[in-house]
Amino acid sequence: MANYDFIKACYGDPVSRTPVWFMRQAGRYLPEYRAVRKNYSFLEMCKKPEVACEVTIQPIDIIGTDAAIMFSDILVPFEPMGLDLDFNPAPVIANPIRSREQVDSLRLDAAEEVGFVYDAIKLIKRELESRQVPLIGFCGAPFTLACYAVEGSGSKNYPTLKEMMYSDPALFSDLMRAFVVVQVDYLNRQIDAGVDALQIFDSWGGILSREDYDHFVLPHMKSLFSQLKRTVPIIFFIGNNAHLLESQESTGADVMGLDWRIPVDAARQRLGNTPVQGNLDPTLLFAEPQLLEKRVIDILRRNGNKPGFIFNLGHGITPKTPVDNVKLVVELVHQYPVGE
Repeated sequence: MANYDFIKACYGDPVSRTPVWFMRQAGRYLPEYRAVRKNYSFLEMCKKPEVACEVTIQPIDIIGTDAAIMFSDILVPFEPMGLDLDFNPAPVIANPIRSREQVDSLRLDAAEEVGFVYDAIKLIKRELESRQVPLIGFCGAPFTLACYAVEGSGSKNYPTLKEMMYSDPALFSDLMRAFVVVQVDYLNRQIDAGVDALQIFDSWGGILSREDYDHFVLPHMKSLFSQLKRTVPIIFFIGNNAHLLESQESTGADVMGLDWRIPVDAARQRLGNTPVQGNLDPTLLFAEPQLLEKRVIDILRRNGNKPGFIFNLGHGITPKTPVDNVKLVVELVHQYPVGE
């Protein structure tokens, strides 16, 4: 593997400059992305390796980030599992899971059926070779996938999912196990296809209390991590995770993804030497440059030149984000001195 600062930071090793990339860095805020998007539906873009490759590379060339993340979606395995998925523009599942029969009928060999993802990884890796940039693969964590699969769409609190979790914990647990089986296979196949790192997104994990996360979710996350090929570093991101840091770390992930609700120095004090990634509020990318610079530098200062830090957002870039502000963040991070 090439001598990437991003990979070094994932393992807590010294770097020549702080690496930076952004969740959803390939997306609607880029005019170049919107030009491609005019010709395809979102799912078509995910399923066409050449298109996925093109939009994955765009932010590397335009923004100058230190890692690429493959263009796809955490719900891509849903269709081969037997879920009727569409984006309009947010995800909608026409046959949400509400019964034992539905859980038992889920296909667990779904990762075999998304060959377009692995083909895209191989194309992207060839394009990145000359750019000397690593590629991140990813998946959705079982709990976040269950949120969408049971609710049928996005929600603020996922009440239908939580009702299942509390009223029928055996059914909920079996659903989680099904997602673990699929996601383990999916991630290991991404490793085989050539990704340099992985990120697991538990975007909705923070809607649970620490007690509920530890009881209902954490055993499944530990099971997932225990079955992964540990030949590449793994980042574990939980949205709204300030109360879950210790649970997050106990999974054995290499890097803890932070959202913006906890200062970096406070998180690092609790996590010791465990590498972290984060954690600018994505809406700050709309701020005036002076305020944006102040907040970026504050995050870097709070890290205190401690090794094992990757600059990112606390969630994904939102549409209409000014591209110049995204570029400014990359410049500020790269200019900030590292080490003593």
